[in-house]
Amino acid sequence: MTLVSDAHADHGATFRDRGGREVVDNYGRPESAARAVRNVVGTIEMGYGVLAVTGEDRVEFVDNAVTNRVPAEDGKGCYALLLDPQGGIETDMYVYNAGERLLVFTPPERVEPLLEDWSSKVFIQDVALRDASAEFGVFGVHGPKATEKVASVLNHAGAPEPALTFERGTMVDAGVTVIATDNPLGEDGYEVVCAADDAGHVFDTLVNRGLNAAPFGYRTWDVLATEAGTPLFEYELEGTVPNVLGLRNALDFEKGCYVGQEVVSRVENQGRPSRRLVGLRLGGEPDAAADGDAALPDADAAVFAGDAAVGEVTRAVESPTLGEPIALALVEYDLDATDLAVRVGGDDVSAHLSELPFVDGSVRSARLPRYDD
Repeated sequence: MTLVSDAHADHGATFRDRGGREVVDNYGRPESAARAVRNVVGTIEMGYGVLAVTGEDRVEFVDNAVTNRVPAEDGKGCYALLLDPQGGIETDMYVYNAGERLLVFTPPERVEPLLEDWSSKVFIQDVALRDASAEFGVFGVHGPKATEKVASVLNHAGAPEPALTFERGTMVDAGVTVIATDNPLGEDGYEVVCAADDAGHVFDTLVNRGLNAAPFGYRTWDVLATEAGTPLFEYELEGTVPNVLGLRNALDFEKGCYVGQEVVSRVENQGRPSRRLVGLRLGGEPDAAADGDAALPDADAAVFAGDAAVGEVTRAVESPTLGEPIALALVEYDLDATDLAVRVGGDDVSAHLSELPFVDGSVRSARLPRYDD
């Protein structure tokens, strides 16, 4: 169950599993929710795993493990990756310096393996780790009116800036921390963190008080993140070398050694990876799916230039903003063909390379792929 399942159900929510954790899939009209986020503001209960790291050596310990520099100052955070020895991404994470502890937000299925891995590597350092996932509620607030929304309900603090910094305040009587996100949906965004016991009050405040925010679920999240060109762990990141995804906001090329750094540095020094992440706009007339929606290519569906396979789809959605199907795909880096095809069921559907993001929102995602040619 989510922390506020009854409140979600009151709004007509259906649920799904995400990495072993129940989250809201949608509230019955995911396309309308997407338009609400694009035009005004929406709120979503986030399904993170949370790892708390304490002890005098906490910053150095985590910094030595991840691809980005962990801030030593309270009130700041970073987006970072944990890699395997071959440079493949084991997990992505947000690391926040919250004074006497670091809070590490991960995909829910990665918190236990991360806790086990890091605990096995603590030797003489003053470091303690625990799974704190059950202690917090986290709600995303996204849309061009997100700053106005937060300002309308946050007491004793202003909306934080820049990205991945945070402020502490209250909403109604609940103590909260408000984090400026790195805009994964291509809109202004914040995350509101509260004690688990206060989650119901905070969710009600975000939906109903001040400027109303439309509740939305992970089906809409995936669609909006695709429109924004944001690679996500469960689709693009897991097992992929970060250079391939152009995730430059997760890499600090000046920091000390971490597992997988040699591979990342070698690919960087070569000037470009073998593959890159691109957008595809899908044309043609694919067969209708059983539920009446347009059929979409599956993850791993082959991308063809003529008779040659040149890549594979990572995810595809029907874009409510564009009114057509779109996809992200990993393709050969030098691909310059304009006439492509994607296998949908037994048929080939025409596809065309598209600049990312597909949709220009109020801001650009910090994860938008960037390649230095």
